[in-house]
Amino acid sequence: MWEVLVAWDRHSEWMVATHMNDVVGDGASEGSELAAITGFGPLSFTDTMRITTWDPPRRCVVEHTGALVQGTGVFEVVALPNERSRVIWTEQLDLPFGALGRLGWPVARVAAKAGLAYSLRRLARVAERG
Repeated sequence: MWEVLVAWDRHSEWMVATHMNDVVGDGASEGSELAAITGFGPLSFTDTMRITTWDPPRRCVVEHTGALVQGTGVFEVVALPNERSRVIWTEQLDLPFGALGRLGWPVARVAAKAGLAYSLRRLARVAERG
């Protein structure tokens, strides 16, 4: 699971509305920087990140450093019996657009939650294929 999760160039296979744009560094160590295009058409933006914790095959923490998205993202892999694993994906983000962003969050949260759940189901299928 770890290998698929941190194969940055494969994120578009499972992470909804995301296409990796650039990796600076090896992408497999603290300090490496990542840039992804997130969104749809004219509603797309560049999400820049820096790896702040690299603990394979268990944990990767990124700091979102872009103008629109800031905060922390965490991928954790927990080993389970029978060659299975559980992925825990956590995002603690600062909402953009100040008060307007906070007012819109109840609506955006529904879409974000659905997108994350959909992406995790796709990740499971990609990992099963290898």
